[in-house]
Amino acid sequence: MTDKPAPLFETLVIIGPGLIGSSILRRAHEDRRIARRLVACDISPEVRARVAELGIADTVEADPATAVRDADCVIICVPVGAIAMVAAQVLPAMKKGAILSEVGSVKVTVMEAMAPLLAAYPDIAFVPAHPMAGTEFSGPDAGFATLFEDRWCLLTPPAGTPATALARVTTLWEMMGARVRDMTVEHHDRVCAIVSHLPHLLAFTICGTADDLADETRSEVLDFAASGFRDFTRIAASDPTMWRDIFLNNREALLDMLDRFIADAQAMGNAIRTGNEDVIVSRIQRGRAIRRSLIENRQA
Repeated sequence: MTDKPAPLFETLVIIGPGLIGSSILRRAHEDRRIARRLVACDISPEVRARVAELGIADTVEADPATAVRDADCVIICVPVGAIAMVAAQVLPAMKKGAILSEVGSVKVTVMEAMAPLLAAYPDIAFVPAHPMAGTEFSGPDAGFATLFEDRWCLLTPPAGTPATALARVTTLWEMMGARVRDMTVEHHDRVCAIVSHLPHLLAFTICGTADDLADETRSEVLDFAASGFRDFTRIAASDPTMWRDIFLNNREALLDMLDRFIADAQAMGNAIRTGNEDVIVSRIQRGRAIRRSLIENRQA
């Protein structure tokens, strides 16, 4: 009888089993080639109890230092503003040669906060990742094993990252079903500012605008919401703490993209005001072309 190949990791630890974290656990629970042992950790007793009920982890811990003691790979899945704080708790307890990762949507400020911590633990490889997948729901019940299927996962490894660690994290995300690409933290934050962070900012804002309308008009907006407005409300239902941290930690790139959007919106407004049909049609055609490209790239 042929022995089964060794899993990618003996022990994989997920700190913060929310939408992303619980989806990783679900996928790894279904595919034991990823890890032989799965550990979930969360400060919330309710979350820990629910993860145990769902049966998506072999062990559930309250203390991060205890959770990571035997880990080969630790993935921090908490809001961006808390990543470095959690890292400071787990790094002293991690074994030499282990890999530390995280899944935040902002990388420059995370790397700035992590740099002094990592300097004290040169035997721990840090491989940041950002799976470009999600829904408006949160918590351990929100996850599902196919969340990352055919989605992009962006890796932003710092200079000097061991090639073996980068290869293992790349393989991890490929086993999750994702397509993987490496880039710098600066490039990552500018890309995400336009494709993710600005759309969320606009969604939160337009829903606020609708909510501020006169009572009778607001009622009609909510009663007769068409698909376009419903799409905005889906995005706007996202977790407030997570998005507060993203906006504040990526403020420069986000504000730059917001300024560009405001200029483009004003140009479109002027075209409508002056009856410039060519500009209006051109903008609509560009939007249609982008939508077709997303469909062709299997991202829609």
